[in-house]
Amino acid sequence: MSPSAVASLRLELSLVRPVLWAATARMWRADSGLPGRYRRYLCTMHQVIRASVPLMERAATRCEALPRDPVAHPLARYLRAHAEEERGHDDWLLTDAGAAGTPPEELTGTVPPAHVAALVGAQYYWIEHSHPVALLGYIAVLEGNAPAPGLAGRLARETGLPPAAFETVRLHADLDDGHSADLDRLIERLPLDAAQRSLVAVSALHTVASLAELFDRITAAPTEWESTDD
Repeated sequence: MSPSAVASLRLELSLVRPVLWAATARMWRADSGLPGRYRRYLCTMHQVIRASVPLMERAATRCEALPRDPVAHPLARYLRAHAEEERGHDDWLLTDAGAAGTPPEELTGTVPPAHVAALVGAQYYWIEHSHPVALLGYIAVLEGNAPAPGLAGRLARETGLPPAAFETVRLHADLDDGHSADLDRLIERLPLDAAQRSLVAVSALHTVASLAELFDRITAAPTEWESTDD
């Protein structure tokens, strides 16, 4: 895939990212509801991120069943390596939740809502029924929208929660820029055909829309996400 195709994907994402940025800004606005929204964010992102390694492992396995596909071998190698980089990040969120006053078992015992299933589940569908390269669109959005530097400190100040409750936000602000650069280099190298390029773009656009909806639900419907008062 040529560098111009990477630029094309970034251009497509630039047209829809304002929707995600606006939803993020509403979620992180400074008001009395911010501590509760942050706790709901931890729960929601745990539900999303605990699927990351299984998704990559499943996609890699599907690639390894396609020995004649020129995309499959380098994609599987990337996914196996990236799964190891991401392993355990869901446990970071459990630790942060505990520091924020939410027992970790409340995160692990909650049934994920349909909107989380829609975000993550679409990737399973495309991996199984189209091509595992779809997952690159999902990864591009999640890692291309890393928390801003300084967000962890601002949230700690504005919520009054202990700094230890924001370690995942802080670490992802540091890590994800490098991961995005690795992904761009991979996409440039992959010999994607037109249908595969389209699949990556569709996956990315779906991820933006679904993630924005998740953030808006965290902001607007607290009783849907937690059973106790903030």
